[in-house]
Amino acid sequence: MDPHISRKFINGEWEDSILPALKEYVSIHNVSPAYDKNWETNGYIDHVVELFTGWILSQNLRGMYMEVYREEGRTPLILVEIEPSSEKCADRTVLLYGHMDKQPPLLPWDDGLHPYRPVIRDGLLYGRGCADDGYALFSSVAAIRNLQVQNLDHARCLIMIESGEESGSPDLPYYMEKLSSKIGKPDFIICLDSGCGNYEQLWLTTSLRGLVSGTLTVQILERGVHSGHASGIVPSSFRIIRQLLDRIEDPDTGVLKIPELNVEIPPDRVKEAERCAQSLGSSIADEFPFIAGSGPVSTNYAELLLNRCWRPTLSITGVDGLPSLSESGNVLRSHTSLQLSVRVPPTADASLAAEALKRVLEADPPYGARVSFVYEKSGAGWNAATLSPWASQSFDNSSMEYFGKHCDYMGEGGSIPLINLLANHFPQSQLCVTGLLGPDSNAHGPNERLDIEYAKKLTCCISQIIYDHANPQIEKK
Repeated sequence: MDPHISRKFINGEWEDSILPALKEYVSIHNVSPAYDKNWETNGYIDHVVELFTGWILSQNLRGMYMEVYREEGRTPLILVEIEPSSEKCADRTVLLYGHMDKQPPLLPWDDGLHPYRPVIRDGLLYGRGCADDGYALFSSVAAIRNLQVQNLDHARCLIMIESGEESGSPDLPYYMEKLSSKIGKPDFIICLDSGCGNYEQLWLTTSLRGLVSGTLTVQILERGVHSGHASGIVPSSFRIIRQLLDRIEDPDTGVLKIPELNVEIPPDRVKEAERCAQSLGSSIADEFPFIAGSGPVSTNYAELLLNRCWRPTLSITGVDGLPSLSESGNVLRSHTSLQLSVRVPPTADASLAAEALKRVLEADPPYGARVSFVYEKSGAGWNAATLSPWASQSFDNSSMEYFGKHCDYMGEGGSIPLINLLANHFPQSQLCVTGLLGPDSNAHGPNERLDIEYAKKLTCCISQIIYDHANPQIEKK
């Protein structure tokens, strides 16, 4: 594989074909179904399907077959199949995954930026969904086309693009079962829906935390009463809920106390965090918009990475029962409700963690208050298997070739439910998770952006890795 030809071809594809299509994609309001109750009738997802399939057809991939699968009440799925380049690669399959649905816009964006109006500024493409992860389809196709242009080997390739990932991929298990005979048993899976520690090298995601989310409610009165008349006699629901939170979290350190939420961190992941801390340094914390004079919970960067990737944490993401400041009065409120988001370690049992949270929070309610913890969902984390020798070598070689630095490895603090789905559905497969959601990419927040130069290099790396996968000699090194 000639890296000079690959750079020239893939850079040209991005400038001439991918960026125009990606900008059109940004302009479409295809919010994921969990956040858009009218998704079946407003046509936004259908618009993206038309854009994606039309662009794929324009690429003239050899041996390509494409199908859009639809079921009533289910989000559509695009499956692209590219035949192997030769008989010697016919017994191998690469599956490349991405999704087309988007998070809600979450306004406001900075001046001159808008979630649905694409802007290129200083080498960055701004717009909702461009980095998370509308680019995945385009990068996957360009990586394979690069091999075909150079008449290089590649195995059978499948590109699977779903439209419900941001809603937890509710329809993906159904389609994977329905299409199991068509998909077969991929021996290598590349998921392009993750992040990178910086924009200077290729990154592989080695773990993801699980998630337990639910609503904690404390009710002490049937209705609100005058605070001057009742306070001192009636305990505040807010004070009771503080007491309950202290049962599960140390208020001074943020350490979660429940055994089911904690695991022993594998020694190799500790060493990994230490290596990453040396590579990334203060950027681990600097990427966050701290107000002047504030800072992270620790200045030990390895510990910060372990906190984010391997330790459980509690976030309060919503509240009910509290009036706005402009509407508040001298009232002792009847109840307080909090939305709890608990990230659990990659190897913890999320369902047991959810039950433990419920048990601890609801036991012996202070003052006989009515306490309930209703968890809406619990999802397991993921800890990657050890890379096979050829894959480890290929990732590192491609990173050196296109970035000039070795590939690095890092856990992610977020959750991607589909990764466990893929891992469990294809237990025999080498599952590699990567992506371009680096510092300030703001995937779910305002000003989402894609680093164009990084995307080009990542596409080159993916092309090289697909080629290496088809070359049996790589495995013998």
